[in-house]
Amino acid sequence: MSQIIKQLHPEVIQKTARRCRERGITIPTFAQMRDPVTIPAKIRERLPKVGLWDVDPINLFRITWKNDIKTGLFGGVNYVEIPRALTGVRPRIIGLVGKYFPTGAHKVGAAFGCLVPRLVSGEFDPSRHKAVWPSTGNYCRGGAFDCALLGCTAVAILPEEMSKERFTWLREIGAEVIATPGCESNVKEIYDKCWELREDPLNIIFNQFDEFGNAIWHYQVTGPAIEEVLQSLPERNLRAAAYISATGSAGSIAAGDFLKKHHPSLKIVASEALQCPTLLMNGFGGHRIEGIGDKHVPWIHNVRNTDAVAAIDDEDCMRILRLFNEKEGGAYLSSLELTDEQRNQLPLLGISSISNLLAAIKTAKYYEYDERDVIFTVFTDSVELYHSRLQELREDRGAYSLLDASRDHAGPIAHQGVEYFKELNYTEKKAIHNLKYYTWIEQQGKTSEELVAQWQPEYWTQLFEEEVVEFDRLIGDFNALTG
Repeated sequence: MSQIIKQLHPEVIQKTARRCRERGITIPTFAQMRDPVTIPAKIRERLPKVGLWDVDPINLFRITWKNDIKTGLFGGVNYVEIPRALTGVRPRIIGLVGKYFPTGAHKVGAAFGCLVPRLVSGEFDPSRHKAVWPSTGNYCRGGAFDCALLGCTAVAILPEEMSKERFTWLREIGAEVIATPGCESNVKEIYDKCWELREDPLNIIFNQFDEFGNAIWHYQVTGPAIEEVLQSLPERNLRAAAYISATGSAGSIAAGDFLKKHHPSLKIVASEALQCPTLLMNGFGGHRIEGIGDKHVPWIHNVRNTDAVAAIDDEDCMRILRLFNEKEGGAYLSSLELTDEQRNQLPLLGISSISNLLAAIKTAKYYEYDERDVIFTVFTDSVELYHSRLQELREDRGAYSLLDASRDHAGPIAHQGVEYFKELNYTEKKAIHNLKYYTWIEQQGKTSEELVAQWQPEYWTQLFEEEVVEFDRLIGDFNALTG
């Protein structure tokens, strides 16, 4: 039996199945999101007629890394390799591309992993309950989109200082929007709002920071996608050297747990903002790397499996955002002999994606990796969600010049050093793990017994590998009821 789904509610399941049948909704399994070839032909035949962002239930089947935007069907994993001429380091740096998910970010998958198991088990009743999505940006967008497809009511909670594009889109899709004080590092304010909303039993909180469905989705879908990319590379002597992920909600970093199982020498590197160095030095503060909430250690983070922490200056990210997206930046990059295709791929990186790239460069230098090594990361979203930030930079700093571009390449990229990089020993990992106590036991009602259990590898093996079997069984049974 599932450790997450404690009880089935047959009457709610039957009612929700009727609702889905009336709306023409079929729910994909985790296995189908990992390998879309297994999606039934009658569903695949409908996909080319539906846009990637359309509010159509068929787009549940586009929650995958393998969307082919040219055909509307599926292909290989969407990824981009950042050329060595730009990074200046010897290993290859490859990132999966989040832009080609519905909503333009992979968080739509994390939200699915949290909502759907509770929907098909009857714990969540879409005819009565509201789905509350506490977030620092893309997660609540993913949750709102999933709710729109499934006919649920969504409540999005996010800090008021997030980009305008997020708020505009959320309201357009019909979500209730609550803006909490502060920026992306003000997570406690989000939690405080959740406690208020819990007073109404019809509000069901899907907290990405403690919902294991988030991490399970990445372990089961993102991890295998990265492994598939590695196996597709023509060179046979390559090594999966490292996996870089901003800690954020600790969903994406769970893909590293999958990779480490297959490549035991791989290093899992957690990146965060230097302005809020929570893991690096128990620090605090505010920063501009949108979408990576801080000041606590997420409940779903398997800290024992994390090998190092890299802190990135948010100013570096903002400078590279301009380098990759301003006209003069493109002209400068041409002088590095980047091809048109390589230059055109750089806007696929949003602000947190740039942070992951810089952390990968820092990791390459720290471990002295060479041409045989491949560093993987996730480019969570693209510049499309940050055009307002670019405009703010133009207004604040003026027109962008070739000299600006050369400086921005020379500083944040070419001279990205190994400072603010910490390789973790056993005791240091345990110290970070113990920080969970102050957020989750003292504030959020978890138990110290489970915190102790989380230090054991078996705890995570059961969650990451066994739960999905139960999830997919429940989804299959539910789809059988919908017909």
